[in-house]
Amino acid sequence: MSVRSGRTGTVSSENRRPGGEPAHRPPAAEPPGGEQLALIRETVRTAKVPRAKPRTWRGAALAEADPVARVLVDKGLVHLDRFFDYAVPAAMDAEARPGVRVRVRFGAGERNGRREGGGLINGFIVERRPDSDYQGTLAPIAQVLSPEPVLSPELLALCRAVADRYAGALADVVQLAVPRRMARAEKKESPPAPPAPPEPEPGGWERYTGGPGYLRALASGGAPRGVWTALPGAGWPGELARAMAATLAGGRGALAVLPDGRSAARADAALTMLIGPGHHVLLTADAGPESRYRRWLAVSRGAVRAVIGTRAAMFAPVRRLGLAAIWDDGDSSHSDEHAPYPHAREVLMLRAAHEGAGFLLGAHGRTVEAAQLVETGWAHPLAADRETVRATAPRVRTIGDGDEARDPAARAARLPSLAWRTVRDALQRGPVLIQVPRRGYVPRLACERCRTPARCAHCSGPLEAVGPAEALCCGWCGREAPGWHCPECGGARLRGQVFGARRTAEELGRAFPAVPVRTSGRDHVLDTVPDAPALVVSTPGAEPVAEGGYAAALLLDGWAMLGRPDLRAGEETLRRWLGAAALVRPEPAGGTVVVVAEPSLRPVQALVRWDPAGHAARELAERAELGFPPVSRMAAVAGPPEAVAGFLETVRLPPGAEVLGPVPMRVSGPGGARPGGPPPGEQWDRALIRVRPGNGAALASALKAAQAARLTRREGPPVRIRIDPPDLG
Repeated sequence: MSVRSGRTGTVSSENRRPGGEPAHRPPAAEPPGGEQLALIRETVRTAKVPRAKPRTWRGAALAEADPVARVLVDKGLVHLDRFFDYAVPAAMDAEARPGVRVRVRFGAGERNGRREGGGLINGFIVERRPDSDYQGTLAPIAQVLSPEPVLSPELLALCRAVADRYAGALADVVQLAVPRRMARAEKKESPPAPPAPPEPEPGGWERYTGGPGYLRALASGGAPRGVWTALPGAGWPGELARAMAATLAGGRGALAVLPDGRSAARADAALTMLIGPGHHVLLTADAGPESRYRRWLAVSRGAVRAVIGTRAAMFAPVRRLGLAAIWDDGDSSHSDEHAPYPHAREVLMLRAAHEGAGFLLGAHGRTVEAAQLVETGWAHPLAADRETVRATAPRVRTIGDGDEARDPAARAARLPSLAWRTVRDALQRGPVLIQVPRRGYVPRLACERCRTPARCAHCSGPLEAVGPAEALCCGWCGREAPGWHCPECGGARLRGQVFGARRTAEELGRAFPAVPVRTSGRDHVLDTVPDAPALVVSTPGAEPVAEGGYAAALLLDGWAMLGRPDLRAGEETLRRWLGAAALVRPEPAGGTVVVVAEPSLRPVQALVRWDPAGHAARELAERAELGFPPVSRMAAVAGPPEAVAGFLETVRLPPGAEVLGPVPMRVSGPGGARPGGPPPGEQWDRALIRVRPGNGAALASALKAAQAARLTRREGPPVRIRIDPPDLG
């Protein structure tokens, strides 16, 4: 019969005499009274019980020094979120060091001196000890997979802090932090670390108030924290590189996390140009598993002291970390979609606080989380004055969605007259960027007569046109819909409600027949375009960089982004607009941005004034008044209705916690599923739990304890817990 010890969870068995009676059973006696029972409990609590120190196992000798290894097994279950003790055979003593990968037998039991059941599972040794808290027989480590210590004490402490903050299991976080092993990469020696580079000049940081002082603090070993509102233009990679170079000059390490491979490559090229190769590595998925692991090992071994990478690089084991930087923290790519769903911004803030490093949050815009860091004084703003902003920003003009296109050519391109003339004039000076919020051809259709949205007869998903001569199909289930008729009026003719990037490029090509048209989107993303007249049609986030900057930019269909039922709709729309407008030449050089949206809306006015900080401050004030994040802490609990209801009945929430819901989850997207939503064919409920500031840790602890209790008692399926959910719509 297998049992587990309470604290370490070591697998063992009852020790029985040959007759079957447990050896630890006391002789029959009168049950003690209340005072006697209290005395017994106090005696047991204060007694010094000798700990077991294993010497042999099945005749095999164990390690003489520290024969017990405390192991983190690769089981991402919250009710198994603890360490397990194993014996260290003498043959593995030299290699079984803290931080290495091992194979252990997990779930095994022992009966009559023989081990039964259990399978081999991977894990990490986190500690070597002279003895164990468990008094039974310890199973030995089965195999040391690699002598490479990949889980350092600092990385383990960071993973523990992230798991506690997000109500997750430590093993899940370690899976995100430590890449998969590649044996060939481990056999190659890492080159020696190069000497520290010289301290760089401030360069573009002189344009920002406090910028040169921030670099000096990094170079001198300080830990400054800044929220950096980058000026328009393509200079931000060089400025980020100077902050990292200043940190390296002071003898410390630097880490920068960017939202995608394109932006990471730009920062990588800027840092290489500034200080030369050999000082840093680029950690992105484009490198391939083996190359990426080899670079990661160079960082872990101390051969490289700086890292530029995408989201997974937030756990890079940089030694003596002096700067933790993140670019464009509002990008959804920074939020991991694997349990426990950590956000790169929060992980880097934890690292900066725990390791005494500087922190830099940079973007062209500003999120409400960044505004809160400035308002609370945790970080200081790094921004340029208004004169510098006006000298570097393009001119922004607005056009209402209802403005009519009077010119025939403008009507053919579905553009208001002002936008069409702006594009026509700008094409004489260089490329023009057109941002379209939707991909595809015509993703939304409606009845021409009564404007009823066209829906699939099978799943009620939206019908879309995927090409000019192709049949209608459902955007959810993919079924074709030949011979569609409106269920309200019987009409058979359709009109487009939303036009995608492909249809827009087609219409612009007819309006400007002598100009080449290029597209950049999910299927094919352009990195750069030459400084020559061209129309570049792009979806948000896929805009290529133009050599010398765009002559103009056109931001279409603003209502499609502003009208989304999401708390972050305005903030996200402004972030997308600023990202595109920052690629346009400044107003003195003729750069113009035309945004097609209602001019009176707050994000539109913030774009016209180029004032992302003011927009974020007002958003933060409104959220504080309504009790929305980030002023409050919030968690989302999702799952089958009966599981969510049972979970809410058992969880012990901190005082003042407020439960909103549960309500059925909104379903959208292919297959009837939304990101992080229920599997196809299932209906889930979601409840939001809100607590006051300062109670976030208590909320995470309560949710984790309730989840562990449900799994231990097998009270139905587990629920999905997400701290700080990105979508509240």
